[in-house]
Amino acid sequence: MNDSKLSSRNFRSARQEAAKAAAEQQQLGEPYAGPDSSYRLAFADSEFLLSEDLRSIRLQLEYLKPEMVQREFGIDSTIVIFGSARILPPDAARAVCDAARTTGDEAAIKRAEMQLAMSHHYEQAQRFANMVTKASQRLDHNIVVVTGGGPGIMEAGNRGALEAGGPSVGLNIVLPHEQAPNPYITPELCFQFHYFAIRKMHFLMRSIALVCFPGGFGTLDELFEVMTLQQTGKVRKRPILLFGREFWTKLINFELLVGTGMIGADDLKLFHFVESAEEAWGVIEQHYGLVPNEPSGADKGRLAEDI
Repeated sequence: MNDSKLSSRNFRSARQEAAKAAAEQQQLGEPYAGPDSSYRLAFADSEFLLSEDLRSIRLQLEYLKPEMVQREFGIDSTIVIFGSARILPPDAARAVCDAARTTGDEAAIKRAEMQLAMSHHYEQAQRFANMVTKASQRLDHNIVVVTGGGPGIMEAGNRGALEAGGPSVGLNIVLPHEQAPNPYITPELCFQFHYFAIRKMHFLMRSIALVCFPGGFGTLDELFEVMTLQQTGKVRKRPILLFGREFWTKLINFELLVGTGMIGADDLKLFHFVESAEEAWGVIEQHYGLVPNEPSGADKGRLAEDI
């Protein structure tokens, strides 16, 4: 008996149908092959898919593509690294500082010196991602670094994972100004989003921890969404680590929020301040009781499960 016949498809695949229909359409010629013709399969018609009424379908597709690819790669637990795209690697920051000093422009020198001071966060993000990836290789559970896919802290995270010999994910976003993916992301795991909401959902879906370095509006948006979801019980608790106590306490007066009753004292337990890659990994390790080469006691995928 021919088993392949028993299990063969009853219908041609969508890819086969689209190729066949496109070839037939070209043979028909005008007016059916013209750009204004509606004689196309709906799922192969980009003009139709991009129409205003199909926004809900595009939202679904933007959710499904990264979900299916990550599932195919066996990615079920991630650590997300947030932070500014403007933080430079130390060598680049040093070069900017040296160039500024030659100009004699005090304002430019001050800005460049601040960039140099902030560049240590790039080193820590790179080191932390490297530690996560190496630890994952020793653990009974696979943990993958995820970033927003751009430059700065995001680049540092993907770079650290690559240098440790592991994969990493980049969740890029289409912006008014050009944003190219950094060169350290695993190519098969580099995604591009139109919708911020779907992108932020993917940041959270598999995350077992979120590590937040200094950043601007985008970083704050991502951080506060996560804290709000945990505060309101929409997602289960997981470590939120804020790198650099001095930066964060100057930026946000958490005590004022407690003192004025805007948040409860227990809400301060939603996050931890950390100063180094080692300290950050130690918090995560302690939270989950991670022990190299020993089962964590959780089934595959449980680390990243939300309520």
